[in-house]
Amino acid sequence: MVDRQSHRAVYISRTESFSAAHRLHSRHLSDEENKELYGPCNNANGHGHNYKVEVIVKGKVDPVTGMVMNITDLKGFMKSCIMEQLDHKNIDLDVPYFKDKVSTAENIAVFIWDQMQELLPEGSLYEVKVHETDKNVAFYRGE
Repeated sequence: MVDRQSHRAVYISRTESFSAAHRLHSRHLSDEENKELYGPCNNANGHGHNYKVEVIVKGKVDPVTGMVMNITDLKGFMKSCIMEQLDHKNIDLDVPYFKDKVSTAENIAVFIWDQMQELLPEGSLYEVKVHETDKNVAFYRGE
């Protein structure tokens, strides 16, 4: 009998929350254009969010452990890549990646993807989903 389980991809996810401030402002636009494009999110003093980030990994279920990945390992990777770098920070001022990038949810998702790629086994990262608010979500799959 063929073990079909060994050929199936399974997806697991873990969610973390962090609080951070940012200002939507593009250095490629005038102050007036920034105000028009980003509205109140262009406030010179910035504003904050309680972000929720979901990281989804995929892989085959290990026949010995019964896991795609040890969730404790994923938790540690997320702590290093997300919590230590973004939690209680001003994203624009404290995270060098955003020195020349607008700190939109889209760019935050790409940033987290790039950080996670450095630590996770090759090909295992499937998706990074950033909930900026309950209604605004960006997700990235490395495309």
